[in-house]
Amino acid sequence: MSRAKPRPPEGSITAGSDFLHLDIAAAPPGRRADWLADQLRRAVADGRLPVGGRLPATRVLAADLGVSRGVVVEAYQRMVEDGHVAGRGRAGTVVVAAPATPPAPPAPAAAPTPATLFPPAPGTDIFDAVRTAPARIDLTPGVPDLAAFPRADWLRAERAVLRHLAASDFGYGDPRGAPALRRAVAAWLARSRGIAVDPAEVIVTTGVSQALGLLAQALRPDGIDTVAVEDPGSLGVRQHLNNWRVATPPVAVDAAGLRVDELAASGAPAVMLTPAHQFPTGVVLDGDRRRQLAAWARAGGLVVEDDYDAEHRYDRPPVPALRAMLPDHVCYAGSVSKLLAPALRIGWLLVPPRHRDAVVDAKRNADLGNAVLPQLVLAELMTSGALERQLRLLRRRHVRRRDAMVAAVARHLPGATVHGAAAGLHLTVTLPGAVADTEVASAALERGVKVQPLSWHCQRPHPPGLVLGYAANTASDIEAGVGVIAAALAARRS
Repeated sequence: MSRAKPRPPEGSITAGSDFLHLDIAAAPPGRRADWLADQLRRAVADGRLPVGGRLPATRVLAADLGVSRGVVVEAYQRMVEDGHVAGRGRAGTVVVAAPATPPAPPAPAAAPTPATLFPPAPGTDIFDAVRTAPARIDLTPGVPDLAAFPRADWLRAERAVLRHLAASDFGYGDPRGAPALRRAVAAWLARSRGIAVDPAEVIVTTGVSQALGLLAQALRPDGIDTVAVEDPGSLGVRQHLNNWRVATPPVAVDAAGLRVDELAASGAPAVMLTPAHQFPTGVVLDGDRRRQLAAWARAGGLVVEDDYDAEHRYDRPPVPALRAMLPDHVCYAGSVSKLLAPALRIGWLLVPPRHRDAVVDAKRNADLGNAVLPQLVLAELMTSGALERQLRLLRRRHVRRRDAMVAAVARHLPGATVHGAAAGLHLTVTLPGAVADTEVASAALERGVKVQPLSWHCQRPHPPGLVLGYAANTASDIEAGVGVIAAALAARRS
């Protein structure tokens, strides 16, 4: 007669509990209740079973472990007698007490001081550090009015999407993005940016940052490992491209925008720019420079266009996108981070046909595509007109806050020059005299106001200044914040 244990029938579930990964085979023969009670005590002591946590029903745990229910009941009763758990009727058996001396939590890292937050040469983690630094008033640029997020419209659109979503839509999708959003983005770009594009050409990304990473990967096999950038220009863009081992030589920006003659002299095969509202100066690439850039691109150059702040204009007519006039030479990136919220992580990328397959391959390898449900909700907002209503609301609110900041700068910083007030979510102010703008930013943060020094965004010497966001602040906070900056500046000069 065979003494081998019978194999479980096909389709059965092997005994063992997901709860604490208990393995009853480790229990000494005849002492299963003792062993189980000891395992539960250890879990309470080390925090795997926190106070308020609920134990599985005795019948369920007994079935999982392949033991009689009496073994589990006895173990639970010993925990009750120890004072660690209590029966709460329909709420089950709940942990009510932990050991008197729980392990001490690790000591929190020391918070950075304002002086260490504003070094002359910021590191790659600088934006994370500044973002988490406490401040009474946050005037850093790039922060939209998050309180204005259209929660009701989003919820309404989400319900509409879920009502008609097929089960198959919850599976893996096209790495280029949900077809509904790509159609909506194509229509949005046609009516708001003058870009005629087939939805099949739209690649949905998690934002402009990912778009740059995808391009860096796709362009390298073509020998493009250098992308010229505007100077002054976004520190974040430089850091992201450098992370992908892309060199970023500077090209000067003046009152007419990027110096195309300097770009041509640099020999760079590609250039990244923000022509609609240059960051951080706010200038617009004028008509003559656009014609020069078009000639440079048709001679073999590649343009990467970040359509930064294009929708947020107040005192000037809309500026056409470069992509509309140079579709075969421009990689165009945009997002809803400044229009809705950065947390959505939704943007788009248009690339010339010769690079499109490589970008799609890079996107597939990065994440198999964005989460589909938020894409479909955004598509509903775009097609229903809710996104355009949101833009109109934001423009009215932003222009009032812009006016409040311009007036506050004139009142508190009479020697400063304001740049880029006609559009966007920020102003740049240049400061008179010899002063280190990083020290001014540090002194302002010590007084509870957060700003960005202009020098962070410059690769070459430039007059000192500050980049001040106004979209997320009330007029009274803007007034108070600029007053604090004036006091900080005065303290540095005294």
